[in-house]
Amino acid sequence: MSANVPETLDAWRMVAARRRFDGQVDLAQFTRLQGLVADAEGQCSYALEFSHDDILRVSYVELTIDTELPLICQRSLQRFLLPVKLVQKIGLIREEDEESSLPEDFEALLVPEDGQLVPLELVEDELVLAVPVVPLSPDGEAVDQEWAPTKEETDKVNPFAALAALKKK
Repeated sequence: MSANVPETLDAWRMVAARRRFDGQVDLAQFTRLQGLVADAEGQCSYALEFSHDDILRVSYVELTIDTELPLICQRSLQRFLLPVKLVQKIGLIREEDEESSLPEDFEALLVPEDGQLVPLELVEDELVLAVPVVPLSPDGEAVDQEWAPTKEETDKVNPFAALAALKKK
């Protein structure tokens, strides 16, 4: 993690000060992401910008992420890099009831009572959501393979053969 980004932040103090943090982290540090990607090679650049919209009366953090996730294409079974460039506005709320007051383009984040946020958890949450259910490389070609039955499969006795013989009688 970059030296200028603390491990935890007081969300409300950061909003009041309108602070911005820029960081870079190895993908290997995201433990929840490990089961979804091909490997942990690569880095993620991110920025957190805390602010308050006086008109909408919303405290938020704008999260910007720029990285490439190593995935396995389910069509070609080859490793490829999925570019992830996103900007997400996350509305900071104290109670679940406040979620309905957020604008449509904001995601809600229920801030703990102590106001502490872990920046890398915010980044990891967005990366996990960015992984497609079925990764497909835009350059990947389908694997066309004819799978001939094995000798065991062809020699196997059909359990319904006796029924076919009864039907003929």
